[in-house]
Amino acid sequence: MSEEVPTGTASLVQTKLHLPRRRREVVHRPRLTNRWTSERQPVLTLVAAPAGFGKTTLLTEWFAGAEASTRSMAWIALDAGDNDPAVFGAYLLAAIRSVAPQIGATSLSSSQPLRTITAALTNDLHELGRDVVLVLDDYHVIDSAEVHEAIVFLVDHAPANFCLVVASRAAPHLPLARWRARGDLLEIRAADLRFTNDEAARYLNGPMGLQLAAKDIGALEARTEGWIAALQLAALSMQGRDDVAAFIDNFTGDDRFVVDYLAEEVLERQSGDVRSFLLHTAVLSRLTGSLCDAVAGGSRGKAMLEVLDRANLFLVALDDGRHWYRYHHLFADVLRARLVDEQPEMVAELHLRASTWYERDGDTAEAVRHALAGQHFDRAAQLIELAAPLLRQRRQEGTLLRWLESLPDEVFIDRPVLALSLVGARMATGDVTGVEPLLQLVESTLEHSAPPPIVFDHELFKRLPAQVLVQRAGLALLAGDVDGTIAHASRALDLLETTDHLRRGSATALLGLAHWAIGDLGTAERRYSEAVRALIAADHIADMLGCSLALADIQIAQGKLAAATRTFESGLRWTTEHPGLRGAADMHVGLSEVLIEKNDLDAAALRLETSTELGDSAGLPQHAYRWRVTMARLCRARGDLDGALVLIDEAVPLYDTDFSPPVRPVTALRARVQLARGDLDAALAWATDRGFNASDDLTYVREYEHITFARVLIACHATGRDARALEDARTLLTRLLAAAEEGSRIGSTIEILILLATAHHAHQDNAAAIAALEDALRRAEAEGHVRLFLHAGPAVTALLRSVASREHAAPHTRRVRAAADHTESSPVLSSGSRPPLIDELSPRELDVLRLLRSDLSGPDIARELIVSLNTVRTHTKNIYAKLGVNNRREAIRRAAELGL
Repeated sequence: MSEEVPTGTASLVQTKLHLPRRRREVVHRPRLTNRWTSERQPVLTLVAAPAGFGKTTLLTEWFAGAEASTRSMAWIALDAGDNDPAVFGAYLLAAIRSVAPQIGATSLSSSQPLRTITAALTNDLHELGRDVVLVLDDYHVIDSAEVHEAIVFLVDHAPANFCLVVASRAAPHLPLARWRARGDLLEIRAADLRFTNDEAARYLNGPMGLQLAAKDIGALEARTEGWIAALQLAALSMQGRDDVAAFIDNFTGDDRFVVDYLAEEVLERQSGDVRSFLLHTAVLSRLTGSLCDAVAGGSRGKAMLEVLDRANLFLVALDDGRHWYRYHHLFADVLRARLVDEQPEMVAELHLRASTWYERDGDTAEAVRHALAGQHFDRAAQLIELAAPLLRQRRQEGTLLRWLESLPDEVFIDRPVLALSLVGARMATGDVTGVEPLLQLVESTLEHSAPPPIVFDHELFKRLPAQVLVQRAGLALLAGDVDGTIAHASRALDLLETTDHLRRGSATALLGLAHWAIGDLGTAERRYSEAVRALIAADHIADMLGCSLALADIQIAQGKLAAATRTFESGLRWTTEHPGLRGAADMHVGLSEVLIEKNDLDAAALRLETSTELGDSAGLPQHAYRWRVTMARLCRARGDLDGALVLIDEAVPLYDTDFSPPVRPVTALRARVQLARGDLDAALAWATDRGFNASDDLTYVREYEHITFARVLIACHATGRDARALEDARTLLTRLLAAAEEGSRIGSTIEILILLATAHHAHQDNAAAIAALEDALRRAEAEGHVRLFLHAGPAVTALLRSVASREHAAPHTRRVRAAADHTESSPVLSSGSRPPLIDELSPRELDVLRLLRSDLSGPDIARELIVSLNTVRTHTKNIYAKLGVNNRREAIRRAAELGL
């Protein structure tokens, strides 16, 4: 059995986390190892050179030296499978926990997204209290953009006690120039790794026992240019020769052909049994006795590995117990090439034997890899079909998609379960390429019983008709076909068993999305509530939180602020019960949005601050733009229109609603703030670009924009830009009101009535204006809406005073009037209009403020000031409070105004 460690996401190969065993015959190279002992270790050390330059050996030597007593060393030997972000994240967490088991013990699991893991690790490592070094060996196999982004995050946010070492055959796709300029990069390249003449002498005459003359050593060193693999092969070829000098004289050349030649020399000097063993096991990426027996035949695999190890025949031990090994990469390449040349007919058979062994051992990933490598596609298809449900549960869609797309197209023709797995894997990654033909293929297979389909996952086969409908509902939604979405999802629910909670949850959520898109919010709310319950029953809590966020959005649009609050608070409870689950940050942002509408700005600010402290890693994919939009609303409510615009501009490129309808575009919010600043030209430019007209057909998806356009029309009339604009606004608002009332969208209804009051007042129809405003106040009272009234301008404030002064005015009307009076007495803050500081910044706070102007992250600032991250956070909070701002950008701008 291969040694594995179970995690929440996968069974990880333990030997990938082991530091390779230090060889006895290694040549000590203090000129290189001493470069790691500087007082300030850079965050990233890159060891980059082609194969055969001793990268891994050097790192092993460093780890075995003095550094090992002062630092905890973690190691990951990467392979192509680690391009799946879920797999990489699981290994990353396991590696760190191998030296610090307490890391993320209560808040992290390997089933979480990679960016959640990396963000949480940076925080937990900072609190660890000792130095940790993580080595990523063979990083050249990584081409995943998400993994690269995770490494960038680790380096940019690394605490002072953490260093990363990357070993690669080529320069990785990382921002090396930036880190080099910042002093965060130590580079060791091929020129550094080449053996010097002295090191070559110590190697050849020491461990290899050749006793060469100085001139022969010099000749070999010069001809190999210090290439360690070539020197090692040459030394093996010279052992036992009587004509060593002649061999050296005839040894010319300095490229890969030298290695090919010398490897052949080494192979030819082995016995027939050893040579056969080397060639047949060359297909393996890792070697252990029983695996070698299964692949190469025989029963002496363990003994043979020990013989090769003692003979220094390019074998690298992967654990201290000498159970697992691998060949030196360069030597393995040569062996595989030789195998193909000499025994091409054996290659497929050897991979089949390896796949069979790994399947019995429970390592599906390696079983699939060998089946694919040997072109045993039927076997690979069977393994993948059976593994697919677990991969989806573990969110390893990247691995599943890579396997499936390695299969020939014809494999899917009579395998409907496998074909639908490919549909799901592509749609999960946002790619619908080729999905329609695959769905048609599955449907055709289900309709015809001959020839019988090839099926291994019989449970999923029984659910295929409903699952096809669920996928078709998703495709229809992406294409804007709401009727098609409703039809397919409804048929799927008719077919699904009541106990199939996961698929019923998926179909029901798609129905909710469809009704949301057409403005039928009552049905949308009911369907989303059902989906939330189904996903809880299916124990898919992460998906449930995404649905909860959408449900609360719908409830806010309905004007149900209390219901939205309950939904957000329920989501928070789930994240508390499942530490590390993404979504807590989003729930705090949502609660802040509700509090802003209720005009409880201090409580709203606290929620946003809590969300910020949790970080983006605690948020769902939409968190980045949603946080900025809500913070912009808070800035606007506090009169900081410039700050609001800055945040909105940051949110625009981040705006992505995923499957949810884009009912509140960020650009429309920007137009509203521009109007509040008096920048009518900018708002008009937005309206022109969107092509709005008062006679437009109305849809719910564009309702927020049309209400914004009505605001622009009212402003055009007020400034004398367009005499017809007011009548156009009244007509548009009347139509919008009818549509909103029909859809039970109370939030929109209240805002439209307030704008109608403004338009009627501008038309000098005070009776109609007061009637509209009273209607809005009556509808707003039950849920406590306030902020909508405060953004309507001085005309509505005057009307509010009139209505609130009446003897039987409702308490909520008086509360809204008081809030409006307070807002009117607080001037709009813009550049140069802020009051001076009452409480001056301390010298340490000024130091932090200076660094806030840079591009340094919080951990970077802590390292620069030689303080803890918590200390930096405390100073930052004090700075924000004294400057009267909410975020870093505002602090920098306010400091500039004050000349700090």
